[in-house]
Amino acid sequence: MIRALGLLLVLALPAGAQEMIVAGMSQNRVSITADFDGSEILIYGAVKRETPAPDDRGPLEVIVTVEGPSTPVTVRRKARVAGIWVNNVSVTVDSAPSFYAVATTGPLNHILSDTDNLRYGITIERVIRAVGITEEADRAGEFLLGLLRVRTNEGRYRVLQGKVELTEETLFRTDVILPANLTEGEYKVRLFLLRDKRVIASQERVIGVRKEGLERFIFNLAQDQPLLYGLISLVLAAVAGWGASAAFRLVRT
Repeated sequence: MIRALGLLLVLALPAGAQEMIVAGMSQNRVSITADFDGSEILIYGAVKRETPAPDDRGPLEVIVTVEGPSTPVTVRRKARVAGIWVNNVSVTVDSAPSFYAVATTGPLNHILSDTDNLRYGITIERVIRAVGITEEADRAGEFLLGLLRVRTNEGRYRVLQGKVELTEETLFRTDVILPANLTEGEYKVRLFLLRDKRVIASQERVIGVRKEGLERFIFNLAQDQPLLYGLISLVLAAVAGWGASAAFRLVRT
């Protein structure tokens, strides 16, 4: 009975279930130092098969996403009041990743179905959680578009369609550039195999991003001893101001 049930489960699996991901990364840790100006991560892998690739299904596609830590975000809309631009209306987005990149072998709308996009949360719009935002302001969608526009211009949200190289439906690779303004924390890397717009296999990895050296010392000081950090900042500002004033007097004389 158990053997028969096991056979039925195997037969019920789609052919794509026999394709699995074996992936790696050029580095799984990024250190933020005083001179950090970004980092490039190579994500590569191969498709492991127990049987030959199916001939009766569509071509293999690959999607790679890199997602930074998520936090609530307040989005404000400015309005002109008495000739002055001021913050008029604001809404709070429950959760938005500090960084998000999605790289693919082809156009997203050609290789990914809406159903699987909703299920796995692959595109940037599906990753951002904005429950109840429509109750805070009229035309709430404009605030989400504004958030996407700002972070895209800052290089924090990226859509890299066609940037995953796939060779003979077996080997794949892509490069994802992490910007200099990274948020410390764990960056989730997800890899998806697709056929006929459906996800047939996935894998998840993690990149650790951490401040090091002087950056770590300053961050810990600000978090653990804010009063001392404030006093040191005031002293440094005073010394810098005095030094600039003295240099200016020397130049004048």
